[in-house]
This record gives sequence, structure tokens and C-alpha cells, in this order.
Amino acid sequence: MKAVLDTCVIYPTVMREMLLGAAKLGHFTPIWSARILEEWARAARKLGPEGEAQARAEIALTRSNWPKAERTATAGLEQRLWLPDSADIHVLATAVATSADVIVTVNAKDFPKNILAEEGLDRRDPDSLLHSFWQSDPEGMNDTSNRVLAEANRLSGDQWTLRALMKKARLPRLGKALTT
Repeated sequence: MKAVLDTCVIYPTVMREMLLGAAKLGHFTPIWSARILEEWARAARKLGPEGEAQARAEIALTRSNWPKAERTATAGLEQRLWLPDSADIHVLATAVATSADVIVTVNAKDFPKNILAEEGLDRRDPDSLLHSFWQSDPEGMNDTSNRVLAEANRLSGDQWTLRALMKKARLPRLGKALTT
């Protein structure tokens, strides 16, 4: 399965790390565009200059780890596409141009399923997608979540529980599954 990751699931960190961890396990092939990554860097500006600098470093590392994930939409493709928020058309164009199967986003209202279906695409939220991966590969997803938890605890200096971390990352269903 090829999945375009919208900016809103790449930034925040825990959600991105869980998704890319699932991709490393072979559950899907991640796709994004340079514009999606640039939106991540711009979103991190809210944290100040350090936030953007850190995001740009993480983007460079992500590009290095996933060199085939960044794709470009066909020139002119965006002009024939429509979404309720025109600022999201580039995400749809990337998905169409790469023959993706799904767009992973938390932004359901701006990616109506009926419009995506016309292009042969589905929309999935990261929590349900990751939960489905856990159902088919609980051991792999547990290992991934434990690595993400350890890194979150290391970076924050806190002692998160797995369920609390997943809930904060807007992955409550996955968090519940991982801890039951």
C-alpha cells in the first residue's frame, strides 16, 4: 500500500515516528512532497527559531532515511483537481501522481472521501491505520511503540506511560490496544 502522509501526521513527532516505524516494518510505502515537508518546517516556526531549525534537521534526516519517499506531482495536475480547501490540493496531486492508495490525514473535512474515491484514493486517519497494523502485527507495532516511548522519555526528561503518550499524540485507539 502506498500512502501519502499529510503534514498534519508528519508533524507532530510521535505520530510521525509511529507511522514511519510501521513503514519500516513493511506495512506501507510512505510518500510526501517537498511542499509537505516545507509545511512541516513552517508549522514548527510556532515554537520559535529553534523549532524551525530542529524541524529542518529532522526533515534532512527523514529525507536521508526515506530517499524514495519524496515525489513531485505532474505539472498541471493541480489545475484539474478540487478540494474544499485549495491549500490541500497539492497533497491530492501528489497522491494522484504517484498512484497512491490512501492519504493519511487528521483533516477529514478537507479531504472528502467521495472526492478522493473519484481519483481511486481512500482517506485514513493515523489512529485507525496504525491500529489496523497492530492487529496484523502486534509484536512489530509493540516494538515500534516501545522505541518511540523510550525516545520520548529521553528527549522530554519525563516518564511517559505508553497509553498517555499515544493519547497525547492523538492515537488513543492504538494506545489502548498497545496496553491491553
